[in-house]
Amino acid sequence: MDATSATGILHPYWPRDLFIPTYVANDRSMSEILAFLFSVSGVFLFVTWLITGRTATTGRLGTWRRLAVCWFAVCGFIHGVIEAWFSLYYDIIPGDQSFLSQLWKEYSKGDSRYMIADNFTVCMETVTALLWGPFSFWAVFAFLTNKPYRFVLQLIISLGQLYGAVLYFFTEHRDGYAHSELGHPVYFWFYFVFMNFLWIVIPLVLIVDAWRQMSAAQAHTDNTKPNKPKRK
Repeated sequence: MDATSATGILHPYWPRDLFIPTYVANDRSMSEILAFLFSVSGVFLFVTWLITGRTATTGRLGTWRRLAVCWFAVCGFIHGVIEAWFSLYYDIIPGDQSFLSQLWKEYSKGDSRYMIADNFTVCMETVTALLWGPFSFWAVFAFLTNKPYRFVLQLIISLGQLYGAVLYFFTEHRDGYAHSELGHPVYFWFYFVFMNFLWIVIPLVLIVDAWRQMSAAQAHTDNTKPNKPKRK
């Protein structure tokens, strides 16, 4: 249900008296927007899965490693395109009818901080777009070409994602979940909780994985150091 803000403009966001003077309602449906998001993400995942299955380039990658590389490819798209759009156009999104602006207006039904250019969301999304977007594509390249620094990248990206997601949830918790319809099955549980909780669970798994891989490599290095020659 739409609500009228202090300016008399109808909008669907919480709190109901939120001031969004330039808001223009989407002319695309929720299903169109979600279909775009998941279909493009699916294409990135599918193409990366096919590439990592090529024996000539990635014969060393097992199933779980291939899935991790697919994750970084999807992250590159989401961070480097969708979140970059917000970081560039956050001030005009409420009244803009570009497709990606409409995507953000739809998502904001689960977190209206994106409609009011909240300082935290602007700063967080800008850092995410500038760093974790390019770094995610770099990680894909690093795993495909077996670079020795690939797990360093995995650790850095995952730590950054986890830190951002924890702050994202914690700042809204401190606000009393005022920017969403608390308990709504789509806007709160799916948009706000589920779609962001992925960036807690998966980075945690990848942090542990990178820790193990790097610890094993260091242990191997320590165990293969040449003995110092004895003095005569």
